Formats: sequence, structure tokens, C-alpha cells
Amino acid sequence: QVQLVESGGGLVQPGGSLRLSCTASGSIFDINYMAWYRQAPGKEREMVALITIPGSGTTVYEDSVKGRFTISRDNAKNAVYLQMNSLKPEDTAVYYCKALLRTSTWSAPTNYWGQGTQVTVSS
Repeated sequence: QVQLVESGGGLVQPGGSLRLSCTASGSIFDINYMAWYRQAPGKEREMVALITIPGSGTTVYEDSVKGRFTISRDNAKNAVYLQMNSLKPEDTAVYYCKALLRTSTWSAPTNYWGQGTQVTVSS
């Protein structure tokens, strides 16, 4: 009933930029926050950036991406974006979008995940 669809991944040279997009659709009552995670081969999935949806949009970043990545939102579209600048080979991973949301006023907040989009940073 809820779908998260990511786009914007690809191959980029070191120092380059990419912009990821994620849109949530379906039976959405409200969204608490949306976040980007990534998982590199042989490593655990880690949170990259998070933004709260109500209010002013508080953001949180993983230390290695601070100053290089920017998360933003479009509440009207239930969308979140990740602008990635100064990309490094170690940023190579599958990037996943996650939303903590409710499908009705009676439901508990539940995590929903997108299918992932590959980001490869290589010369």
C-alpha cells in the first residue's frame, strides 16, 4: 500500500556530484521522517542523512558526509532528495530511502524502504 521509489543513481568520477530523489506514495496518513541509508559490499547498512517532515525539518548527517551531502524535502510531494557533492570512491554503495510513517490515525509508525539505487564513484 505504500511505495518508496528512488532515482538518480549512476556512475560518477571522484569529485563529481549526483542528486538522488525518493518519492513516497500510497496510503500515507503522515510521515515522521525520511532518511537515506547506504550499503557497500561486505558492509552493514548505515544511515547517511535524515530529515524530519513536520515542522522546520531537522537534519542529521553521518560524519563522513557532513559538508558534502545535503538532504532536503518537498512535503507536498512526500519527497526527499540527497544532493551529493565532492563524491569519493568510498561513497560507492547502494543507497536506500526510508520513511517512518503512519497509514492511518490508528496505526503505529512503521518503517518503509525503497528498492535502492546504485551509486558508483570511480575514474
